[in-house]
Amino acid sequence: MARTHVLVQLIAAFALPVFFGSCDKTTNPVGSVLPVIPGEAVDHAAADLSRIPQQWIDAAKANLVIAYGHTSHGSQIVTGMSGLVAFAGDQYAFNATGSGGALQLIDNPFAGASDLGNPDWIAWESATRAYLAQHLEVNVVIWSWCGQVSTATESNIDTYLALMSGLERDYPAVRFVYMTGHLDGTGTTGNLHQRNEQIRQYCIQNQKILYDFADIESYDPDGTYFGNWRPNDNCDYDSNLDGTWDGNWAVEWQAAHPGEWYACSAAHSQPLNANRKAYAAWWLWATLAGWDGR
Repeated sequence: MARTHVLVQLIAAFALPVFFGSCDKTTNPVGSVLPVIPGEAVDHAAADLSRIPQQWIDAAKANLVIAYGHTSHGSQIVTGMSGLVAFAGDQYAFNATGSGGALQLIDNPFAGASDLGNPDWIAWESATRAYLAQHLEVNVVIWSWCGQVSTATESNIDTYLALMSGLERDYPAVRFVYMTGHLDGTGTTGNLHQRNEQIRQYCIQNQKILYDFADIESYDPDGTYFGNWRPNDNCDYDSNLDGTWDGNWAVEWQAAHPGEWYACSAAHSQPLNANRKAYAAWWLWATLAGWDGR
């Protein structure tokens, strides 16, 4: 079952005030302006840029300081966000310092780990702690997987979840974003899906912030679900389940909708996938800034 992106009404009870433009991001940790988000995922339904009010785009740029660790698959988000600026305007600009009124997103700032599974299952956590000790201004931390979830055990994912929980406990002014692993063509019966479901259920039950990378890859912009057809990270699918990928939902949608998407070099995938990852990222930033998703 797909996870809804709509942030439930509990956000109104838990959210802390957002003070537009009132924080000096270079000297003051601004965790106090970030709401607590109940356990609802930023997923395929959040890949809708048109629904995000401009005031919350502006709030994200004014109040968030994001540190993002990733390797090639995770780069789809940043690649998509870069292409979006040319496609939709400077209001979606970002850079490492937040200069010029841009969103402050520090890309790959961590030393000692490349992603959530490289060089091992735990190095990212100590790398996060070391970075936060030197960068008190950071109030959002997000890490992505490469292909490690495909071969992960239940215990491996439990380790990930426990380390994230420890970071949340020790850094209450920082919002830590959970992530699912990218699709690998094994379908809803494969290990990847089971481990992603483990992450999703934990986030729902414990009211965590989840960017559902795999779910975004499972739907085209019209809401057609491809998860039952063994989709992979390139957006290929097996329409008759004969063991051969014979379609590509992103290529097909791009051909049918000229002018409604933008070209970008999405690692391991198609431009449309990175487009949608960028839209969902801005949904995430806006909700972290206080938008209730409605």
